[in-house]
Amino acid sequence: MTISLLLEMAHDARAGTSERAAVVSGDLRLTTTQLSELADGGAGVIAASAARHVAYVGAGGAMLPLLLFAAARAGVPTTPLNYRLSAAALRTLISRLSDPLVVVDDEYRDAVGDDFRVTSSADFVAAARSAEPAVRHPDPDSPAVVLFTSGTTAAPKAVELTHNNLTSYVTGTVEFDSALPGDAALISVPPYHIAGVGAALSNLYAGRTMVYLPHFDAREWVALAANEGVTSATVVPTMLDRIVTELETAKATLPALRTLAYGGAKVALPLVRKALDLLPEVGFVNAYGLTETSSTIAVLTPQDHRDAIADPAHAERLGSVGRPVPTVELQIRSDDGTVLGPDETGELFVRGEQVSGRYTGIGSVLDEHGWFPTRDIARLDGDGYLFIGGRSDDTIIRGGENIAPAEIEDVLVEHPDVRECAVVGVADEKWGQIIVAVVVPTPGSEPTAADLRAFARTQLRGSRTPDKVVFGSELPTNATGKVLRSQLRRQLETAKEPA
Repeated sequence: MTISLLLEMAHDARAGTSERAAVVSGDLRLTTTQLSELADGGAGVIAASAARHVAYVGAGGAMLPLLLFAAARAGVPTTPLNYRLSAAALRTLISRLSDPLVVVDDEYRDAVGDDFRVTSSADFVAAARSAEPAVRHPDPDSPAVVLFTSGTTAAPKAVELTHNNLTSYVTGTVEFDSALPGDAALISVPPYHIAGVGAALSNLYAGRTMVYLPHFDAREWVALAANEGVTSATVVPTMLDRIVTELETAKATLPALRTLAYGGAKVALPLVRKALDLLPEVGFVNAYGLTETSSTIAVLTPQDHRDAIADPAHAERLGSVGRPVPTVELQIRSDDGTVLGPDETGELFVRGEQVSGRYTGIGSVLDEHGWFPTRDIARLDGDGYLFIGGRSDDTIIRGGENIAPAEIEDVLVEHPDVRECAVVGVADEKWGQIIVAVVVPTPGSEPTAADLRAFARTQLRGSRTPDKVVFGSELPTNATGKVLRSQLRRQLETAKEPA
């Protein structure tokens, strides 16, 4: 099954009916019929170029679903690229693609340069409206989308997601044409992230109108959600924080919103609890997944959230990412490969049709039984709820003791004067590494390092108490809200201030 079939199914389901918009992006509104026709023409443009890959440099909106389906119908893969990268970094990634056609939004044209076959997004759409359609049927096991990892600690890897990987994810987690009339999803996640790709495919398959806000702004997000009658949305932690602040300060409401999914990085529990209190009629969903798994592999449902708030016996679950979706299997393994039991901590492995685990130039990293090593430290409790402790690369080794930063962060963020924090290990001659907490205080508060260390010591062993506390106005994060720990570590090691 190819991803272009998802569009064909959505189009056929609405044939002969009075179609509402399938895509809303600024002033542009497209029905599934119009999107399908543009994708046919776009496939013709791509085929005529003889390109073997389509790269997209832009903020997204309607261009993302259009290029996904146009490239699929032309039989070539698509790669949305991080438009926030430097020109040099962007060109390096483009040069790693096989004979690409680069489609670029005007504001990023100069960054792409002149060494590639390039067309503007506007020119691509104009050409697609009149081009002769091209219909090719790619191998379902061939790459449909290639995404570069963030590369925060090493050179970005190119993850190959096949048509089968992506359609297995969509059909295994979404019921076809299940949306109610008038349902609309607000999408403001980056097009180069798997969440952006997954949102385009799954919402179309479900039958929801996709409302795009390419450049996130909390005030615009709240206004657009109200004006378009948005019933569901997906946000990353930094977005959720700003949306909650906007709702509080502007006394705004989201009358149509029924479901709000968050993910991409860990969300502090005080923020989750505040959001639940502020929006009691909204069903919250915590979704966890990776690029290599074609998006979500575990979900904390709205009922899970309600149970965790209402029942102290289930309170811990609010800090989990829920239970695995039906189509994937999970294992927790020790360093020697032993499969661990409930509440034992180790590395998370995942298996299923939606799992790729294949990189361009590297090949598959799946083991002989099809398991993918996520490099996330995790545990499964006795009821199957998955708890993520962070990346294995982030583990702090202090005096020979392995310490997960999340264990300390979960304590510090509960202090009323802490808005957010990140804990990293910094090189030290005596201990190997020391524990440094970087804290963003709650507005108007002035916590001291001694206060926070004493607070942490009430719940953590002395060896896990931060050796040093540093204050800042914000944490460096990527577009999905993940803290750039390597950047923090470099800054702290350069400063070399005593603990």
